[in-house]
Amino acid sequence: MDNARRVGFDRQKYLTLQSQHIDERRRRFGGKLYLEFGGKLFDDHHASRVLPGFTPDNKIAMLETLKDEVEVVIAVSAHDLASNKQRADLGIPYEADVLRLIDEFRSYGLYVGSVVITQMTDEHRQARAFKRKLERLGVKVYRHHPIKGYPNDVALIISADGYGRNDYIETTRDLIVVTAPGPGSGKMATCLSQLYHDHQRGIDSGYAKFETFPIWNLPLDHPVNLAYEAATADLDDVNMIDPFHLAAYGEQVVNYNRDVEVFPVLRMLFERMLGESPYQSPTDMGVNMAGHCISDDEACRDASKQEVIRRYFKALVHERREELEPTVSERIALTMSQLGIAQEDRPVVAPALDTERRTKAPAAALQLPDGTVVTGKTSALLGSSSAVLLNALKALAGLPDEVHLLAPETIGPIQTLKTDHLGSANPRLHTDEVLIALAVGATHDDNARRAMSQLPRLRGCDVHTTVILGPVDEAIFRSLGVQVTSEPVFQSKKLYRKR
Repeated sequence: MDNARRVGFDRQKYLTLQSQHIDERRRRFGGKLYLEFGGKLFDDHHASRVLPGFTPDNKIAMLETLKDEVEVVIAVSAHDLASNKQRADLGIPYEADVLRLIDEFRSYGLYVGSVVITQMTDEHRQARAFKRKLERLGVKVYRHHPIKGYPNDVALIISADGYGRNDYIETTRDLIVVTAPGPGSGKMATCLSQLYHDHQRGIDSGYAKFETFPIWNLPLDHPVNLAYEAATADLDDVNMIDPFHLAAYGEQVVNYNRDVEVFPVLRMLFERMLGESPYQSPTDMGVNMAGHCISDDEACRDASKQEVIRRYFKALVHERREELEPTVSERIALTMSQLGIAQEDRPVVAPALDTERRTKAPAAALQLPDGTVVTGKTSALLGSSSAVLLNALKALAGLPDEVHLLAPETIGPIQTLKTDHLGSANPRLHTDEVLIALAVGATHDDNARRAMSQLPRLRGCDVHTTVILGPVDEAIFRSLGVQVTSEPVFQSKKLYRKR
């Protein structure tokens, strides 16, 4: 039994409360409701890590109940397209993720009305090329412009030279979900631009925000909220007490700087359209019920602390790969100090480093669902990631350590193929090659078959490696749902490395 994974979040309660709250907000405005969806819709792995029990598909499961009324608009920033920004959890650029999101929405029977490219100028060649590509695929594409002085020059923003310059997104349904591949894509600005254009056309419409983090009714220094700060450290996002909410209601609630900064724009927009704003604070805009559904606060605190440490290692590796200054990792290090945690509080770190010191070669450690930690060392046949993967499967299958899941005579021909025919300088088997060999062995070997049957139990397990993983091993662990961190050290001193 997987006793180490404690549930801290009531999923069913969340789905019920969240659906009810969105429906109430829709009725409040009467006409169209632009619902900004923050975070990930299909695969909110951050939420599932810090709120154990929250499943990655929670949000989409809720939207499915409204699918006949929902129209989806996907926003993507021209700046992110130009920089080829990647989704760290999937390892794909935002351009590819827009296409993936369209396919995913359609697979759930949800209608994707259009894509809007935000912050777009004539100099953004990649954005123009992507716009043409989407249009050839039959997707409607709209263009939004950067606005000088945003978000402070309210008079300019709410004018014909501000939001008025943006394309008006034609929609056919009353609940418009505005989502994006990641943060900073311009979702809120897209919603506000639509409110401006609707007002010009005499269309009743409103705005609400569905953002899981920060959780407004948890303390500012709660680990769940600090984990969100660590996750967005590269965006300069800062959690803060909502000053507007405090002034209006005398209540301390948590929001973050970008929403607080843009709130005067939204309030003035409503005042100009309706004579008064329905919202007194950015927190009022939200429809997030997650804080009401935490069933075990201690489990969520512990899970969030582990997430902060993961984010720290990921920042270190990114800075090492790109030869960047340690700006992001230092921010997360401050959060770790605030929480009173260190790198070694990640259970797989010390065993991996100990194995490396003992063997004088790269090593890895994996924590099984019951809390047991297994290690893998580098050998002539296997890399440490492959070794720890096989050792984990053996342990889960209850097989003795001395059992060899792959016979040397099986590994030998694969190594010969790699070095003699495929030009590989590394004869050791990667994780993908090990899994293929194991699958072949499972056709005639009962031990291999038993080990293969344990693969689903690796989902959610943690791994730490003492060197930065190559793209193949990284992708395999991601596909298996294993949460990997690495020391910011390259195994070789070569300047050129495959991405």
